[in-house]
Amino acid sequence: MKTLNYKTLEEMNYDGYLLKDAPVRVLQFGEGNFMRGFVDYFIDMMNEKAGFNTKVTLVQPIGQGSFRLKDIINDQDGLYTLYLQGFQDGKEVREKRIISAVKNCLNAYEDWNEVLDMAAGKELRIITCNTTEAGITYDPSCQFTDAPASSYPGKLTQFLYRRFQNQLPGFIILACELIDNNGKELEKCVLQHAFDWNLGDEFTAWIKNENIFCSTLVDRIVTGYPRSEADSMNAENGYVDQTLDTGEIFGVWVIEGPQSIYDEIPFKEAGLPVIVTDNHKPYKERKVRILNGAHTSMVLGAFLGGQDIVRDCMYDPTISAYMNEAIYNEIIPTLSLSKEDCEEFAHAVTERFKNPFIDHELLAISLNSTAKWKARVMPSLLGYVEKFGKLPKALTTSLASYIAFYRGSELGKDGLKAVNPVTKKEYTIKDDAPVLEFYAQNHGKSDEELVSLVLSNEEFWGQDLTKVNGLEQAVTEALNTIDEKGAMAAMSECISR
Repeated sequence: MKTLNYKTLEEMNYDGYLLKDAPVRVLQFGEGNFMRGFVDYFIDMMNEKAGFNTKVTLVQPIGQGSFRLKDIINDQDGLYTLYLQGFQDGKEVREKRIISAVKNCLNAYEDWNEVLDMAAGKELRIITCNTTEAGITYDPSCQFTDAPASSYPGKLTQFLYRRFQNQLPGFIILACELIDNNGKELEKCVLQHAFDWNLGDEFTAWIKNENIFCSTLVDRIVTGYPRSEADSMNAENGYVDQTLDTGEIFGVWVIEGPQSIYDEIPFKEAGLPVIVTDNHKPYKERKVRILNGAHTSMVLGAFLGGQDIVRDCMYDPTISAYMNEAIYNEIIPTLSLSKEDCEEFAHAVTERFKNPFIDHELLAISLNSTAKWKARVMPSLLGYVEKFGKLPKALTTSLASYIAFYRGSELGKDGLKAVNPVTKKEYTIKDDAPVLEFYAQNHGKSDEELVSLVLSNEEFWGQDLTKVNGLEQAVTEALNTIDEKGAMAAMSECISR
């Protein structure tokens, strides 16, 4: 079979949407699966639905290594096949689309002069990035004369300075890294480099006044290259695509910035799930507390109840009812967005958990559950207590399930070993070393003793949870129920009748 490119599709008489030629208006630092399955998909949809007429140049911000993805992308004329699949409106959905928004790919270390030359492009207006969570960090070792600077903020500062020298307007900069206030943190790093490198007050003012650094919240699971299915997909398509990409059908992009962004980027005209707001934090709170919080509060008890996959949990009447109890009656009442917004999001979360194309293992989600429970569940529990003056039963039980899951006996190199009470199979608890050492040292303690030790561990929670009125006793009682009747019975006792 021939490689996917425009010539191959022309020979196949392909009649789907394609945009072959258009100005490059977007420079994207990051060529990975997520950005191609999320941001570039949105741009492609705006090209078709709203006449955006925009191409994207991708920049690999790190060296290529042995797998030369840049060359593959360019050999395919930037084209790739994206499959979005999942459960939507009660039905299984699988959509396939050839994405034609990407023009080409450059590598920052091989093509740095060509990257800098793009700063002279009068049509260029948007910079997007996803350089991983470690990408937005200030590195004082970066120098202005480096070609390029080793860090992404250093590279961006060099690029912006070239733009400034060309006396051209700045950019809308959309940061997609998974850190708090990603856009603002990126701006801080850029301003620090400008200061350290003595690039002048005029350039600093230009950075602040001509550029919009947007913190954004991105929400879509992109599962990437479907290695086990790639051959059959290529055979069905009639071409070889080495950059196949897959993701869930759900997607939301929340952008913190001025409403004028809607005037420049036709998200609304294309009917895309993009929200431009002056404060993205309530949306992040909604995602973390509902989506991630539902995972963390449910999976450990479900695993102890004999389940292995998230999707299967959604079809278990006890587990699904327990999760709904936690979400609708205990988490949503503590959130700042409207009940309607939160319940709509929660409904989508339930459908995402049912995705038939993703086998999301409970043990994989259990990784580092101590920090996850603190960040994702504890704020809802404490918020509920503050608002209603009583304990939320499902979230309280989730803390007991966490303790029950972590009661391992043998600490090894891979983690803390424990045995599932239902399946009788050994499993490995993975967390930070001090957490695992704590549970190993306290193995064999009574429920009362262990709960007291866990809740009072301020290194875990940042506070002494035994001071929350009634929490220690309630968690102990829930742990007793797990021991005597099983995790499923403990979850069942939380469900409103």
